[in-house]
Amino acid sequence: MVVFPINTISLGNMTNNKIKLSDWIGNQEKRTETIHQQSLDGFAALMDQDVPASSFVPAGGHWMYFLPNDRQSNLANDGHSYKGGFLPPVELPRRMWAGGRLTFNRPIKSGDIIDKISTVKSVAEKDGRTGKLVFVTVEHELTGPDGRYIHEEHDVVFREAADPNAPKKEPEKASTDFDWSETITPDPVMLFRYSALTFNGHRIHYDRDYVMQEEGYPGLIVHGPLIGTLLMKLAVENMDGKSLKNFEFRNFNPVFDTAPFRICGKKIEDGLCSVWAMGPDGELAVSATAQF
Repeated sequence: MVVFPINTISLGNMTNNKIKLSDWIGNQEKRTETIHQQSLDGFAALMDQDVPASSFVPAGGHWMYFLPNDRQSNLANDGHSYKGGFLPPVELPRRMWAGGRLTFNRPIKSGDIIDKISTVKSVAEKDGRTGKLVFVTVEHELTGPDGRYIHEEHDVVFREAADPNAPKKEPEKASTDFDWSETITPDPVMLFRYSALTFNGHRIHYDRDYVMQEEGYPGLIVHGPLIGTLLMKLAVENMDGKSLKNFEFRNFNPVFDTAPFRICGKKIEDGLCSVWAMGPDGELAVSATAQF
């Protein structure tokens, strides 16, 4: 994979009192990669399916490509690269995948050579119930010689450290009115293998001491894109073989490896369904719509 910074801001050219997070809006980078079969086989194995897998990339499978390749010395304590390169230098310790919107234009298959151009579209600072929040939206365009494969908007939220004395909010309950449902039992091996497939060094997914002691969570966190991929898979398998065109999802509450969770779906009309993830106590974890 080749990475080309298109318009990257350098912290070395700015003094601390001049840094504005909004300066990162418009920041871009371009990655070019040949889609390989190895990750498709790895994901099929993770899903307990036979390999070799199909040469076509399943919905959500593009998250296994165009991966970060930061040097080890450029990783922060949480396992991510230091902020202030492509993403703005947000001084909040917790980072989560908040949601996203995807449009699928053409199928991707093994052997395709694809360009991915990523652009910081917006940076918004807010005050929430648990403290300061910063939302960053990144746009991704995956294109090839014959046009666009996928357009994606990816929402990232940065949050303050957990306050053990803060009042607990009762989470929204997930709907129990579904047409289809599957139970997913996450464990550390599953989360580690998905981290390996996506070269994701974020310690909240595999380092139990870190996620509990440093970030205040009760267990390892199931990856947002993994849940998104499972929800797309559920929708595709239950919508009469139609091709997925649009998928929009929002993460409400984290899911941990401490108990099974459910993925559920309901057909709304021909070509449209709702899918969601339900935590072990019935809480809404992820809500999404899929259009075919």
